[in-house]
Amino acid sequence: MPHSLILNLLPLSPIPPQFLSGRHLHALFLNLVSSVDRKLGDYLHDAKPDKAFTLSPLQVLSTPKLGIKSQRHILQWEHTKVIPTGKPCWWRVSLLDDTLFSQLTHLWLNLNPEHPWHLGPADLQITSILGTPQSTQPWANACSYAQLYDHAAEGDRQIDLAFCTPTAFRQSQFDCALPTRDLVFNSLINRWNQYSGIELPKTLVEHIFPSFFDIHTQVAVDSRSKFIGCVGVINFRIMGEVEPLVIKQINALADFALYSGIGRKTPMGMGMIRRLYPA
Repeated sequence: MPHSLILNLLPLSPIPPQFLSGRHLHALFLNLVSSVDRKLGDYLHDAKPDKAFTLSPLQVLSTPKLGIKSQRHILQWEHTKVIPTGKPCWWRVSLLDDTLFSQLTHLWLNLNPEHPWHLGPADLQITSILGTPQSTQPWANACSYAQLYDHAAEGDRQIDLAFCTPTAFRQSQFDCALPTRDLVFNSLINRWNQYSGIELPKTLVEHIFPSFFDIHTQVAVDSRSKFIGCVGVINFRIMGEVEPLVIKQINALADFALYSGIGRKTPMGMGMIRRLYPA
Protein backbone atom coordinates (compact mmCIF):
# COMPACT_ATOMS: atom_id res chain seq x y z
CA MET A 1 0.00 0.00 0.00
CA PRO A 2 1.63 3.27 -1.02
CA HIS A 3 1.74 6.02 1.57
CA SER A 4 2.62 9.68 1.14
CA LEU A 5 3.48 10.97 4.60
CA ILE A 6 4.11 14.55 5.64
CA LEU A 7 6.44 15.01 8.59
CA ASN A 8 6.04 18.40 10.21
CA LEU A 9 9.37 19.48 11.67
CA LEU A 10 10.59 22.18 14.00
CA PRO A 11 14.31 23.09 14.07
CA LEU A 12 15.65 23.32 17.61
CA SER A 13 18.80 24.97 16.28
CA PRO A 14 19.70 26.67 12.99
CA ILE A 15 20.11 24.40 9.93
CA PRO A 16 22.99 25.50 7.65
CA PRO A 17 22.11 25.27 3.93
CA GLN A 18 24.95 22.84 3.18
CA PHE A 19 23.15 20.23 5.31
CA LEU A 20 19.86 20.51 3.39
CA SER A 21 20.95 18.52 0.34
CA GLY A 22 19.22 15.34 -0.80
CA ARG A 23 21.95 13.10 0.60
CA HIS A 24 21.67 14.61 4.08
CA LEU A 25 17.89 14.14 4.10
CA HIS A 26 18.39 10.62 2.76
CA ALA A 27 20.69 9.94 5.73
CA LEU A 28 18.09 11.38 8.12
CA PHE A 29 15.43 9.01 6.77
CA LEU A 30 17.71 6.00 7.14
CA ASN A 31 18.46 7.07 10.72
CA LEU A 32 14.73 7.20 11.44
CA VAL A 33 14.28 3.70 10.03
CA SER A 34 17.33 2.30 11.82
CA SER A 35 16.05 3.65 15.13
CA VAL A 36 13.30 0.99 15.04
CA ASP A 37 14.81 -1.63 12.71
CA ARG A 38 18.56 -1.65 12.13
CA LYS A 39 18.40 -4.45 9.56
CA LEU A 40 15.73 -2.64 7.55
CA GLY A 41 17.78 0.56 7.63
CA ASP A 42 20.82 -1.31 6.33
CA TYR A 43 18.69 -2.99 3.64
CA LEU A 44 17.24 0.31 2.40
CA HIS A 45 20.71 1.83 2.39
CA ASP A 46 22.11 -0.99 0.27
CA ALA A 47 19.12 -1.48 -2.09
CA LYS A 48 20.11 -0.57 -5.64
CA PRO A 49 19.03 0.81 -7.99
CA ASP A 50 15.29 0.85 -7.21
CA LYS A 51 14.38 1.92 -3.70
CA ALA A 52 10.93 1.46 -2.23
CA PHE A 53 10.70 5.03 -0.94
CA THR A 54 11.00 8.60 -2.15
CA LEU A 55 11.83 11.78 -0.25
CA SER A 56 11.18 15.46 -0.82
CA PRO A 57 13.49 18.37 -0.18
CA LEU A 58 12.81 20.17 3.08
CA GLN A 59 10.07 22.78 2.65
CA VAL A 60 9.89 25.94 4.72
CA LEU A 61 6.63 27.26 3.31
CA SER A 62 3.57 26.48 5.40
CA THR A 63 1.82 24.71 2.52
CA PRO A 64 2.60 24.23 -1.15
CA LYS A 65 0.71 26.59 -3.43
CA LEU A 66 -1.78 25.01 -5.79
CA GLY A 67 -2.32 25.84 -9.42
CA ILE A 68 -1.95 24.53 -12.93
CA LYS A 69 -0.92 27.85 -14.43
CA SER A 70 2.46 29.51 -13.93
CA GLN A 71 4.91 27.73 -11.63
CA ARG A 72 3.12 28.01 -8.28
CA HIS A 73 3.10 24.28 -7.65
CA ILE A 74 6.91 23.96 -7.82
CA LEU A 75 8.59 22.98 -4.56
CA GLN A 76 11.81 24.34 -3.10
CA TRP A 77 14.79 22.05 -3.70
CA GLU A 78 17.69 24.36 -2.80
CA HIS A 79 18.41 26.55 0.20
CA THR A 80 20.89 29.39 0.20
CA LYS A 81 20.12 30.69 3.68
CA VAL A 82 20.15 29.18 7.14
CA ILE A 83 16.78 27.88 8.33
CA PRO A 84 16.42 29.55 11.72
CA THR A 85 15.46 27.97 15.01
CA GLY A 86 11.71 27.57 15.39
CA LYS A 87 10.89 27.89 11.68
CA PRO A 88 8.18 25.30 10.84
CA CYS A 89 9.14 22.97 8.00
CA TRP A 90 7.60 19.97 6.30
CA TRP A 91 9.11 16.96 4.60
CA ARG A 92 7.43 14.32 2.43
CA VAL A 93 8.27 10.62 2.69
CA SER A 94 6.53 8.18 0.35
CA LEU A 95 6.61 4.41 0.83
CA LEU A 96 5.85 2.17 -2.17
CA ASP A 97 6.22 -1.32 -0.72
CA ASP A 98 3.13 -2.79 0.94
CA THR A 99 5.18 -4.08 3.85
CA LEU A 100 7.41 -1.09 4.43
CA PHE A 101 4.83 1.03 6.26
CA SER A 102 3.89 -1.81 8.60
CA GLN A 103 7.56 -2.47 9.36
CA LEU A 104 7.82 1.14 10.50
CA THR A 105 4.58 1.18 12.51
CA HIS A 106 6.54 1.39 15.75
CA LEU A 107 8.24 4.52 14.47
CA TRP A 108 5.01 6.28 13.52
CA LEU A 109 3.14 5.33 16.69
CA ASN A 110 5.90 5.97 19.21
CA LEU A 111 7.49 9.17 18.05
CA ASN A 112 8.56 11.22 21.01
CA PRO A 113 8.13 14.90 20.14
CA GLU A 114 10.76 15.70 22.75
CA HIS A 115 13.35 13.47 21.06
CA PRO A 116 15.59 15.45 18.67
CA TRP A 117 16.76 14.09 15.32
CA HIS A 118 19.97 15.31 13.76
CA LEU A 119 20.38 16.98 10.38
CA GLY A 120 24.02 17.91 10.19
CA PRO A 121 24.79 19.99 13.31
CA ALA A 122 21.11 20.89 13.80
CA ASP A 123 18.50 19.21 15.97
CA LEU A 124 14.98 18.67 14.63
CA GLN A 125 11.74 17.89 16.39
CA ILE A 126 9.05 15.87 14.56
CA THR A 127 5.89 17.57 15.77
CA SER A 128 3.34 15.54 13.77
CA ILE A 129 2.89 13.17 10.83
CA LEU A 130 0.08 13.53 8.30
CA GLY A 131 -0.91 10.41 6.38
CA THR A 132 -4.40 11.18 5.10
CA PRO A 133 -5.70 13.77 2.61
CA GLN A 134 -5.65 17.35 3.87
CA SER A 135 -7.30 20.36 2.24
CA THR A 136 -4.15 22.42 2.78
CA GLN A 137 -1.61 19.71 2.04
CA PRO A 138 -2.04 17.88 -1.31
CA TRP A 139 1.00 15.65 -0.74
CA ALA A 140 -0.50 13.72 2.18
CA ASN A 141 -2.39 10.57 1.18
CA ALA A 142 -2.60 6.79 1.41
CA CYS A 143 -4.35 4.31 -0.84
CA SER A 144 -3.90 0.63 -1.63
CA TYR A 145 -2.87 -0.39 -5.11
CA ALA A 146 -6.20 -2.16 -5.54
CA GLN A 147 -8.04 1.03 -4.60
CA LEU A 148 -5.93 3.12 -6.96
CA TYR A 149 -6.81 0.72 -9.74
CA ASP A 150 -10.50 0.33 -8.87
CA HIS A 151 -11.12 4.06 -8.44
CA ALA A 152 -9.31 5.13 -11.62
CA ALA A 153 -11.57 6.84 -14.15
CA GLU A 154 -12.60 4.90 -17.24
CA GLY A 155 -13.54 7.99 -19.25
CA ASP A 156 -11.04 10.71 -18.29
CA ARG A 157 -8.81 11.30 -21.32
CA GLN A 158 -6.90 14.34 -19.99
CA ILE A 159 -4.02 14.10 -17.55
CA ASP A 160 -2.25 17.15 -16.14
CA LEU A 161 1.06 16.32 -14.46
CA ALA A 162 3.02 18.84 -12.40
CA PHE A 163 6.80 18.32 -12.26
CA CYS A 164 7.45 19.85 -8.85
CA THR A 165 11.20 19.23 -8.43
CA PRO A 166 13.78 18.79 -11.21
CA THR A 167 13.08 15.60 -13.12
CA ALA A 168 15.44 13.75 -15.45
CA PHE A 169 15.77 10.25 -16.86
CA ARG A 170 18.76 8.04 -17.49
CA GLN A 171 19.30 7.16 -21.13
CA SER A 172 22.34 4.99 -21.80
CA GLN A 173 25.14 6.76 -19.89
CA PHE A 174 23.58 10.22 -19.77
CA ASP A 175 20.65 12.12 -18.29
CA CYS A 176 17.74 13.41 -20.37
CA ALA A 177 15.76 16.33 -18.91
CA LEU A 178 13.00 16.25 -21.55
CA PRO A 179 9.96 14.37 -20.15
CA THR A 180 8.62 12.55 -23.20
CA ARG A 181 5.51 10.40 -22.85
CA ASP A 182 7.60 7.21 -23.08
CA LEU A 183 10.03 8.29 -20.37
CA VAL A 184 7.28 9.54 -18.04
CA PHE A 185 4.82 6.68 -18.36
CA ASN A 186 7.35 3.87 -18.67
CA SER A 187 8.88 5.10 -15.40
CA LEU A 188 5.43 4.92 -13.80
CA ILE A 189 4.69 1.50 -15.29
CA ASN A 190 8.00 0.07 -14.09
CA ARG A 191 7.42 1.20 -10.50
CA TRP A 192 3.78 0.19 -10.54
CA ASN A 193 4.60 -3.31 -11.82
CA GLN A 194 7.42 -3.69 -9.30
CA TYR A 195 5.33 -2.97 -6.20
CA SER A 196 1.60 -3.26 -6.95
CA GLY A 197 1.13 -6.92 -7.88
CA ILE A 198 -1.22 -5.73 -10.67
CA GLU A 199 0.65 -6.03 -13.95
CA LEU A 200 0.11 -3.25 -16.52
CA PRO A 201 1.34 -3.49 -20.14
CA LYS A 202 3.92 -1.09 -21.54
CA THR A 203 1.75 -0.72 -24.65
CA LEU A 204 -0.34 1.78 -22.67
CA VAL A 205 2.02 4.58 -23.72
CA GLU A 206 1.01 4.17 -27.36
CA HIS A 207 -2.30 5.92 -26.65
CA ILE A 208 -0.85 8.94 -24.81
CA PHE A 209 0.13 12.22 -26.47
CA PRO A 210 1.30 15.56 -25.00
CA SER A 211 -1.03 18.42 -25.93
CA PHE A 212 0.16 21.31 -23.73
CA PHE A 213 3.36 21.99 -21.85
CA ASP A 214 4.73 24.82 -19.76
CA ILE A 215 8.11 23.46 -18.73
CA HIS A 216 11.70 24.59 -18.36
CA THR A 217 14.96 23.22 -17.05
CA GLN A 218 16.36 23.88 -13.59
CA VAL A 219 19.64 22.93 -11.99
CA ALA A 220 20.02 21.31 -8.58
CA VAL A 221 23.55 21.65 -7.22
CA ASP A 222 25.19 20.22 -4.13
CA SER A 223 28.78 19.76 -3.07
CA ARG A 224 29.10 16.54 -5.06
CA SER A 225 27.16 16.98 -8.28
CA LYS A 226 25.05 19.10 -10.60
CA PHE A 227 21.67 17.72 -11.67
CA ILE A 228 19.71 19.24 -14.57
CA GLY A 229 16.02 18.45 -14.72
CA CYS A 230 12.63 19.67 -15.88
CA VAL A 231 9.95 21.47 -13.85
CA GLY A 232 6.52 22.71 -14.93
CA VAL A 233 3.24 21.26 -16.19
CA ILE A 234 2.42 18.92 -19.06
CA ASN A 235 -1.06 17.97 -20.25
CA PHE A 236 -1.24 14.49 -21.77
CA ARG A 237 -4.28 13.26 -23.70
CA ILE A 238 -5.46 9.75 -24.46
CA MET A 239 -6.15 9.77 -28.19
CA GLY A 240 -7.97 7.51 -30.63
CA GLU A 241 -10.34 4.61 -30.15
CA VAL A 242 -9.28 3.27 -26.80
CA GLU A 243 -11.06 0.72 -24.63
CA PRO A 244 -12.34 1.94 -21.25
CA LEU A 245 -10.04 -0.61 -19.54
CA VAL A 246 -6.97 0.97 -21.13
CA ILE A 247 -8.15 4.46 -20.14
CA LYS A 248 -8.66 3.19 -16.59
CA GLN A 249 -5.14 1.74 -16.46
CA ILE A 250 -3.55 4.98 -17.70
CA ASN A 251 -5.51 6.99 -15.14
CA ALA A 252 -4.40 4.61 -12.39
CA LEU A 253 -0.78 5.33 -13.35
CA ALA A 254 -1.38 9.08 -13.30
CA ASP A 255 -2.93 8.85 -9.83
CA PHE A 256 0.00 6.70 -8.68
CA ALA A 257 2.47 9.45 -9.65
CA LEU A 258 1.87 11.22 -6.32
CA TYR A 259 3.54 8.35 -4.50
CA SER A 260 6.12 7.04 -6.93
CA GLY A 261 7.81 10.03 -8.49
CA ILE A 262 9.60 9.39 -11.76
CA GLY A 263 13.08 9.39 -13.20
CA ARG A 264 16.33 9.66 -11.28
CA LYS A 265 17.20 10.51 -7.68
CA THR A 266 13.71 10.23 -6.22
CA PRO A 267 15.24 9.16 -2.85
CA MET A 268 17.15 12.46 -2.96
CA GLY A 269 14.15 14.74 -3.58
CA MET A 270 14.18 14.85 -7.38
CA GLY A 271 11.43 13.67 -9.74
CA MET A 272 8.51 14.67 -7.51
CA ILE A 273 5.39 14.86 -9.64
CA ARG A 274 1.68 14.75 -8.98
CA ARG A 275 -1.50 14.86 -10.96
CA LEU A 276 -3.42 18.13 -10.98
CA TYR A 277 -7.19 17.73 -10.91
CA PRO A 278 -9.76 20.28 -12.14
CA ALA A 279 -10.98 22.59 -9.40
